[in-house]
Amino acid sequence: MSDLLIMTPGPTEVSEEVRMAMSRKITNPDLDPEFFDFYLDVSSKLQQVLKTKNDVIIMSGEGILGLESACASLIEPGDKVLVLDNGIFGHSFADFADLYGADVTRWEFSYQAEIDIELLEQKLAEKNDFKFATLVHCETPTGIINNLADITALLNKYNILSVVDSVSAIGGVPIEVDKWGIDIILGGSQKCLSVPPGLTFMSVSDAAWTAVNQRKTAVRGYYTNLQLWQNWYEEKYFPYTQAISDIYALDAALDKWLIDKDIFKRHQNIAAAVRKSFQLSNLNLFAQNGYSDTVTAVEIPAGINYAELNQLMTETHNVMIASSLGKYEEKLLRIGHMGENCYEGKLYRTLKALDQSLRELNFDPGIKLHKTFINEML
Repeated sequence: MSDLLIMTPGPTEVSEEVRMAMSRKITNPDLDPEFFDFYLDVSSKLQQVLKTKNDVIIMSGEGILGLESACASLIEPGDKVLVLDNGIFGHSFADFADLYGADVTRWEFSYQAEIDIELLEQKLAEKNDFKFATLVHCETPTGIINNLADITALLNKYNILSVVDSVSAIGGVPIEVDKWGIDIILGGSQKCLSVPPGLTFMSVSDAAWTAVNQRKTAVRGYYTNLQLWQNWYEEKYFPYTQAISDIYALDAALDKWLIDKDIFKRHQNIAAAVRKSFQLSNLNLFAQNGYSDTVTAVEIPAGINYAELNQLMTETHNVMIASSLGKYEEKLLRIGHMGENCYEGKLYRTLKALDQSLRELNFDPGIKLHKTFINEML
């Protein structure tokens, strides 16, 4: 399947420039002084993406490493942690907080909509004695994006630190870390930046560093200990050997991202056209509001089996899309229109493959999904 088009919400397609960057001759990242400068430069490019002056760390491991590192480094036994839960990933944040001994409060919101700001404001007015709050910016399993600016404004009002999983949003939607007062925000290489899986990165505010450094007990872990990343440049020391080829790839992807002045507009326009195509069809969009510009989720029609649809799409049409996770597994289809996936031709091919596959499985979409998409792009 050399021609297989991967249109999942991560990992995404990878550009030729990024693949070529991975083939560069490596050095010893622990001993080569030039690599420390290179790493710092890559971090500064991420600062531009995130619009922050905060420290940015690039870690060797998938996005969950960043999530767990934030929890491990901030939490001491008994610390009160608020988990904002309007999706599968938001819910699972509590598992990491529990793991490190936090006193967890989980506020559950609708899984079919973005977090209700008015309801959150009411809840915080009644209870706000939390050390930090966790939230997911883009709930990848359901294609819902939360209003990060408004949520962090409320958390800052009550001096609650924020830990944000923005793995499926960073690079695909505008983010203003400093303006919005985000304390820790983490991303992953394989989503909107379209780098192979293997890296997580995060920005850490001064307030978050203070909380990490003022803890009275040792961090329970080494690989997840953010304290080890302080003064890495001054001391020319990394906690562990860096995944140098992955960072070469990230650097190339960031260069490509930084010169693409239409990247947010493209994500917005393509996402809107994809959603409109489904809304005009016999398929049902999942979410009620808060539609993400990076991933769209649609209900799998009655009588359609995901495994059969996936096999037909991959083997006959050479296009891969995803089902969902947890209670939505095999109930939702997800298309990732992020990063290298976010181009008109790729979405046309994807929707054509989906349209034809559904028809072959005796479901009539009611319209030509791919043709409707193109009309909406005009």
